[in-house]
Amino acid sequence: MPANLKEFLSSNPSIYYLRNAHIPTCFLGLSSEAQEITQVNIKIFQDKIVDIKPSSQELNEDILSYDLSKQLIFPCFVDLHTHLDRGHIWERSPNLAGTFDRAIEAMINDRKSYWSPDDVYRRLEFGLKCSYAYGSQAIRSHIDVTGPKGMATLNIFEQLKDHWSDRLTLQATSLVSINYYRSPEGLALIEYMHEKGHILGGFVYMNSQLEDELDYLFRIAKERDMQIDLHVDENGDPDSRTLEKVALAALKHDYLERVVCGHCCSLSVQTEETVSKIISLVKQAGISIVSLPMCNMYLQDRREKITPFWRGITRVHEFQSNNIPVCFASDNCRDPFYGFGDNDMLDVLSQSVKIAHLDKPYGNWFKSVSTVPASLMGLSSGMITINSTADLIIFSARYLSELFSRSQSDRLVIRGGKLIDSALPSYSELDDLIFF
Repeated sequence: MPANLKEFLSSNPSIYYLRNAHIPTCFLGLSSEAQEITQVNIKIFQDKIVDIKPSSQELNEDILSYDLSKQLIFPCFVDLHTHLDRGHIWERSPNLAGTFDRAIEAMINDRKSYWSPDDVYRRLEFGLKCSYAYGSQAIRSHIDVTGPKGMATLNIFEQLKDHWSDRLTLQATSLVSINYYRSPEGLALIEYMHEKGHILGGFVYMNSQLEDELDYLFRIAKERDMQIDLHVDENGDPDSRTLEKVALAALKHDYLERVVCGHCCSLSVQTEETVSKIISLVKQAGISIVSLPMCNMYLQDRREKITPFWRGITRVHEFQSNNIPVCFASDNCRDPFYGFGDNDMLDVLSQSVKIAHLDKPYGNWFKSVSTVPASLMGLSSGMITINSTADLIIFSARYLSELFSRSQSDRLVIRGGKLIDSALPSYSELDDLIFF
């Protein structure tokens, strides 16, 4: 009998049971109202889950098995909103003021000074290594694409997409001001993103031309059948209502259930009447929401020597109560927009639970880092059901209070039924890029 689970999985059995596993009930396709965790035995054959039985039911098969003693299992994570091209530049380009404006300034200066093909490739791949080791199976990254360095970064992303295709599903979203698309360079970018099957994205600001900009964006997206993924209302200004404008444009162009909006921070400082109106429009337009609580808490309401008093996140509970899809994602990682992070979606989930009060009950919130973003990326993954691929994360924690109280650095990741090498890359790999 193997001494431990890692030894058991390292033997690469083609068929085996994981017995007495604790799984959040929502991942099993069952109602989580009665109980949030269900104890089951999972049968894995080659790369698939082929059977799931209650742990109380005896196993009458002569098959290798391992008793997890109630260790938690999650499906692999899906990270819907990242900025991999900016990652890991904090040490050379810190945002000492901690503000959004200074973050933009620091990032632009870093890009001008350092973003060689080698620099971008290695930093971007470092983020992929971290995500993979922590248990992510799919990532969407917003890529800064203005100017020649932007297109070079997109080409590097394409190289890494191919190189990592057997481990991670990668999608790119173009990140520009949406008025850029009306320029000749913007039109060329649209055609490139369409040809590569990527997502049309951008950041949206309140301005006198916004309705015209959105009309153009939705028209070109609809003509090419492209998904849209936008940064909206990333501020604490109650007069910032770009989410409302995007929803109205989607309804006007009858382009429903094709749009994702990230951040939506200003919704948390607007009146209840305004919030109710905007959420109603978002629901009618079929818009999905991505909340980025770690980065938004870091930047929003930051004033020198004044304690912040609002959390910077959007109205996630109100969205979910209205059956609007909500995801949580990692956003920035060790860059001027967020000086921390390690592309670990468990960290994102754990902090989201505490920041946004997702517990009591947890309900379906765990789907916001797996099932929901997987669907938005056009993937069938994100659940633990019969015939689903055995892409799983096994934690040492047995209960949710344990899961969110310790780091779970000893987690084991299974992809296609096989244990992967989940060793994290050393920060020293980037030393020659960061320290001069």
